[in-house]
Amino acid sequence: MPRAPRLSAVPSPRRKKGTPKQVRLTGDRLVVEVPGDGERRSRSGLLIPATAASAPKRCVWAVVTLVGPDVRHVKPKDRVLFLPQAGLEVEIDGDDFLLLRERDVQAVSSPSADGLDAQPGQYL
Repeated sequence: MPRAPRLSAVPSPRRKKGTPKQVRLTGDRLVVEVPGDGERRSRSGLLIPATAASAPKRCVWAVVTLVGPDVRHVKPKDRVLFLPQAGLEVEIDGDDFLLLRERDVQAVSSPSADGLDAQPGQYL
């Protein structure tokens, strides 16, 4: 019996982190990009590593990439404020995301129409 030719394993080119198109969410679920590595700086400039904090109660901002059919107040590309412990880590197409419920979102910041995104909490 003749053998089929072996195909060499060629690594696929790495996609840019973006919106996964093949995923449909159920219910009131959101998928957000994983926020930074957790390191932050104190007011005096000291670097506080992510491993130094035991269980932070600090909310973080992240950009929404996907929304489920029952989500009412959040759209893709909005920024949401949430507790990182409320989400589940998922990997979609080789990229890391967080899966949240809409009730875990504390605040929503929509991108501005003029394209200049003012960071929440900045008063000019």
